[in-house]
Amino acid sequence: MIQIKNLSFSYSKNNVFRDLSLSLSEGNIYGLLGQNGVGKTTLLKLMSGLLKSDQETCTVNGCHPYKRKPDFLQDIYFLPEEPACPLGTVAHFAQNNGSFYPSYDKEYFYELLDRFEVDPEKRFRDLSAGQLKKAYVSYALALNTKILLLDEPSNGMDIPSKTVFRSIVSGQINEGRLIVISTHQVRDLENLIDPIIILDHKDVLLHASIQEITQKVCFINAADNQDEALYSEETPLGYSLVKANTAGIDTKVNLETLFNAVLTHKVWFKEHFNTTTL
Repeated sequence: MIQIKNLSFSYSKNNVFRDLSLSLSEGNIYGLLGQNGVGKTTLLKLMSGLLKSDQETCTVNGCHPYKRKPDFLQDIYFLPEEPACPLGTVAHFAQNNGSFYPSYDKEYFYELLDRFEVDPEKRFRDLSAGQLKKAYVSYALALNTKILLLDEPSNGMDIPSKTVFRSIVSGQINEGRLIVISTHQVRDLENLIDPIIILDHKDVLLHASIQEITQKVCFINAADNQDEALYSEETPLGYSLVKANTAGIDTKVNLETLFNAVLTHKVWFKEHFNTTTL
């Protein structure tokens, strides 16, 4: 559904990506992880056609995004981290804009607003930052586009709202839909995103499903540090370890520990994981 091959992109003299390749398929909720400034937002904008690479190395549903043809735009929606604050009410905004998207579900939009406890008759300017984000997330999900790109969607939400967000998004995926969620707050999205993509400056360090990750590494809590661990992190109860899974044991992925392990041992993870497909 999204094919990127040898993508290079720069802002003036700042080289963001160099020969980056990814293949993303429908039926998945991808987690796009990385430190601030590594290009997560830039990559989403390239996918949605808001930015153009030097060469047409990105295709989405067979289209070149930057051409932004109407049939392409009707099947993709990009929600930025800090969306605009429109004039008028939430309901008015959805009424005026939702009709462009053939699969927009007005009833579902109001259902989501209710779950997030956002008043549709409130003006955007009267909403808190968290309420504004929840209104936009509700709208984005109700559009039912085949491709949904969410940039830091849980930023600004309180803990109960993040729980609602995870519950709603987990029920959104189907065989014909692809969702990409960019975040640096990995704990917010545990048990939701799969596969995992971890970006570093100019490159993809990891692109793997949760199943593949648990086959190749294991996550262990231990009283003492262990020399053979790829990564160790001290905790109040001892150490949180990431080790090569030579024994074939099944453990639960700790996304935050995985993220730190990948950044610490970039070469090992690139050698042991296929970083271009899934």
